[in-house]
Amino acid sequence: MLRGWESGTRGWAAGAGAGAGRPREVAVVSHPRKYFCTFSFEPLCRGPSFNAVLSFVLIKWFLCTPVPQTLLSPPPPPGPGGVAAAPRRPLALKAAMLPLLRALSSCQATARLSVGRSCGPSARTMLRGRWLLPGASLALGAGLGAALTARRRAEGREAEGLLGRLPVVPAVAAAAGPPALPGSGRTELTKYGLPGLAQLRSRESYVLCYDPRSRSALWVIEQLNRETLSGTSDRAACDFQEDDSVHEYHRATNADYRGSGFDRGHLAAAANHKWSQKAMRDTFYLSNIAPQDPHLNQNAWNNLEKYSRSLAKNNKNVYVCTGPLYLPRMEADGKMYVKYQVIGKNNVAVPTHFFKVLILEKESGEIELRSYVMPNSPVDEKIPLERFLVPIESIERASGLLFVPNILKRTGNLKAITAGNKR
Repeated sequence: MLRGWESGTRGWAAGAGAGAGRPREVAVVSHPRKYFCTFSFEPLCRGPSFNAVLSFVLIKWFLCTPVPQTLLSPPPPPGPGGVAAAPRRPLALKAAMLPLLRALSSCQATARLSVGRSCGPSARTMLRGRWLLPGASLALGAGLGAALTARRRAEGREAEGLLGRLPVVPAVAAAAGPPALPGSGRTELTKYGLPGLAQLRSRESYVLCYDPRSRSALWVIEQLNRETLSGTSDRAACDFQEDDSVHEYHRATNADYRGSGFDRGHLAAAANHKWSQKAMRDTFYLSNIAPQDPHLNQNAWNNLEKYSRSLAKNNKNVYVCTGPLYLPRMEADGKMYVKYQVIGKNNVAVPTHFFKVLILEKESGEIELRSYVMPNSPVDEKIPLERFLVPIESIERASGLLFVPNILKRTGNLKAITAGNKR
């Protein structure tokens, strides 16, 4: 470490000597114990304040983070995105300081390195007279250099820290680094990142898992109670908008729905979140929307949403999980196929059915489960909602999701309600 400092100091002194017209000498003495560095600059300015300022500048820009020679070379070629990488602020600032430091070197500077033990005469000499301020400035410069370095590292982790405060994992198109795979030591498999992870969103009014293939959500969970259903939020102040947190390759747009014959159907309903204007506005992200038959959206499905809100008034909490289904059906050849329409230039998938699972928390502590499935087609609104109750197992098998095991981790007092059957 001392050798590197020595070579850097000798190089600077030689450059300064060339600029002033006569050589400069720097005395460097090695010692295996303690080292004390002091600088004095004379004879143009002999004041201790001048020495303190120059000591601070040299310690900060040369000892802490030396200027690399690469700064004086042409800028690096453009990266993969076609944009040249901008130099880091500390390096650019140091490059700008070079002319100033060369001018200061003309002050016939002499660098002295006093080496000795902490209790030796060199230490006492540093603390005497006019060396007091340079010694203090050296310590100040080293401390500020370390603090600024730590701050720059913290700035580099700012986005990561913000994401770390989210209650769920943010969406990523590809993992930036090689994450540790549970139960596997094959970290080299993730050397170039992962092409995708579960894309979760945690918003003011719901938590959503996004499916980039269908350009819609796999599921959306929201919590309803007496507080969330009351408020002065205005639906007219909300507009459907693209979800900028979704990569543009996998994002639905309003143009995809225009002229398609389908409504932009909410999964987490806007009317469920009158308690906050922002919470209601969040339900208008197109990631929370799926193409829905207009008749279904405005009649039978709307009735199911109203029924969910009525249950929230008489229970402690109602957790609502809503999502699309793409169910197979038999074709004329006697084989089963999964077929669904896509709309718009982004090929937004049109679900064949929708499900809604209601988890009721009663004041007594009992948990009640109700699960519904409706086809994405015109449905007579006069049909009782009980006709659309299905066993929760059918939704779990069709969707690839699990509800009952998660609920049973919280309580053993579960009652599932299906059409004509209570258990």
